[in-house]
Amino acid sequence: MKGLEFPGSRTFGIVWAGQLVSTLGSTMTSFGLAIWVFEETGSATQLALIVLFARLPMLLVSPFAGALIDRWDRRTAMLLADAGAAVGTLVTMLLLFGGVLETWHLYLTLSFSGVFQAFQFPAYSAATTLMVPREQYARASGLVQLAGSIGRVAAPLAAAAVVAWSGLSLLFVIDFTTFGVAVATLLSVTFPSPPPAAAPRGGVRGLLGEAGEGLDFVLERRALLVLMLSFVVVNFAFAFQSVLLIPLLLRISTEQTAGVVVSLGALGIAAGSLTLSIWGGPADRIRGVYLPIIAMGAGMVIMGLRPSVAWVIVGLLLMNGTHPIAGGSSQSIWQSKVPPGLQGRVFAIRQVSAIASAPLAFLAAGTLADRLFEPMMASDRGLLTDVIGWGPGRGIGLLFVLIGMFAVVAAVAAWSHPQIRNLEASIPDLEASPTAA
Repeated sequence: MKGLEFPGSRTFGIVWAGQLVSTLGSTMTSFGLAIWVFEETGSATQLALIVLFARLPMLLVSPFAGALIDRWDRRTAMLLADAGAAVGTLVTMLLLFGGVLETWHLYLTLSFSGVFQAFQFPAYSAATTLMVPREQYARASGLVQLAGSIGRVAAPLAAAAVVAWSGLSLLFVIDFTTFGVAVATLLSVTFPSPPPAAAPRGGVRGLLGEAGEGLDFVLERRALLVLMLSFVVVNFAFAFQSVLLIPLLLRISTEQTAGVVVSLGALGIAAGSLTLSIWGGPADRIRGVYLPIIAMGAGMVIMGLRPSVAWVIVGLLLMNGTHPIAGGSSQSIWQSKVPPGLQGRVFAIRQVSAIASAPLAFLAAGTLADRLFEPMMASDRGLLTDVIGWGPGRGIGLLFVLIGMFAVVAAVAAWSHPQIRNLEASIPDLEASPTAA
């Protein structure tokens, strides 16, 4: 079937397959660790801190990672990302095997891995621009998201089965092995090199100057700046869901049910990603960004309305099913309008903006759930509990409703902004670049 062929590049297909395997292993471990941390501590705040320590290094390192990616071969940057994450996994695995793993150890190992993961998104995105034709950017983005969604579908069920059979230990062995697969596939291919935007500068000051060029490019193009800032706002909202979904499910169901729900929700991402990879995305890419974000916010509201696994599944499918369309449309815009020699730096700035609000959201999510909303909704107190219900998990449900509504309002406001409405006309697409075989 033509729609399922890899867009324009055998190299892209090989890299995609290796990253798919690695994503499956990493997602299994992440799910198993989330269950372990919540069961060990009973605290949404502790779970939020784990995510926070994994993301903060990415926030700090990304601008410099982007400058280095534009200096290096993009394959080298992806190899570094996979190798660094593998070391973090190995250390955690050894602590677990030694029977001494504690929650605070994860702060350190995940922070270490986060430093290297700062290279992954900008390097993979910039490399994809060189590996596939411009008209296939949205399809390629759909396939990249499909790989992640396959991991999210299979990983929770597989992780639950593995943990039930042998505990966390085997999860880490699988994860470490999948990093090896990703490295092997990267070593088997070569990436085309873009013409550099400018000669690399020497020393630390030179690196800092190059890192700043990515930000300068965005600041000089106000429409792209507004697009990026709108994602800062909506990513803040959706970060609540990434922290609080498992606590919500564990308070209204069992571990096994939580695994099934997360896997079913990931089917929405898989369906949306597959649709995008076949369809190629909407012709109106701005509408393709913001209409799905509005649907995602509505899905988050549905997830929180009732203490029902069925409602969570429906909302999660809506939220996850529309996410790939928004992400693929945005990615196509950026790949079409940023020169390949600058994409490492610009995509690193995008990565910083995407996760900049996440630490605040993670801390706010855990704190608000544990200290305010859960106690507030613990007993029948009138109008709110009449609508949302009361008892365990209802405070988190109310948070989902409020944050989902906030995301909808933010998306409508951004879509109405003149800079966004005129983006495609004000910043024309670049000339097509040569691609790998």
